Amino acid sequence: MLMDSGKSSLLVVDVQERLLPSINEGDSVLRNCIWLAGVARRLGVPVVVSEQYPAGLGRTTPALLEAAGGSVVEKVHFSCVADGCLAGTAVEARRQVVVVGTEAHVCVMQTVLELRWQGKEVFVVADAVGSRKPADREAALARMRAHGVEIVTREMVAFEWLKRSANDLFREVNRDFIRDN
Repeated sequence: MLMDSGKSSLLVVDVQERLLPSINEGDSVLRNCIWLAGVARRLGVPVVVSEQYPAGLGRTTPALLEAAGGSVVEKVHFSCVADGCLAGTAVEARRQVVVVGTEAHVCVMQTVLELRWQGKEVFVVADAVGSRKPADREAALARMRAHGVEIVTREMVAFEWLKRSANDLFREVNRDFIRDN
C-alpha cells in the first residue's frame, strides 16, 4: 500500500525539550521530524503533535512546532490512543497515519499498535524515530513490523505523497527539501 497525501496525517509523538537530549542520535531524529513536517505542510497533509506530560518533559522543541504548524495535544498515557487525545484531530479523521517521534519502544510503539488495531494504515518513519538505547528502537521497529505496520523512510513518504514529478509542486519540494538535504 502506498501513502497518499489526501488520505494521510502526520503524527509527531513526544519530541520534547527535556527528553530529546537523552535520545540516541536525537539531533538526527529532530532534523528528520522537522524535514517531514515541512514537507507535510507544503503538501497540505495535516500535522498533529503530541506531548507527554509537558510539565515534566517540557514542550515540543520550538523549531519542530514551527515546522509542524499543526495542533498540539497533551497526554499522560504513553499511547495517544489510550489517552483519547487524538479525538477530533486529523489522525482520527484520516485513514493513513505517518508516525515520527520518541521514544520508539514506548509512546510511539504503543500509539502505533493501537492505531493499527483500530484499522488505520500506519507508517513509521525509521529515520525519524528514536529511543535512548538503539536496541530498544530496533526491537520496537521489528515488533511494529510484525503487527502489520509499514516501516518507511522520510524520502519514501515525500515521494509517495508527491506521486509524480512533472509539476511545479514536485519542483518546489525537490528544491526546498529533497535536493542537498
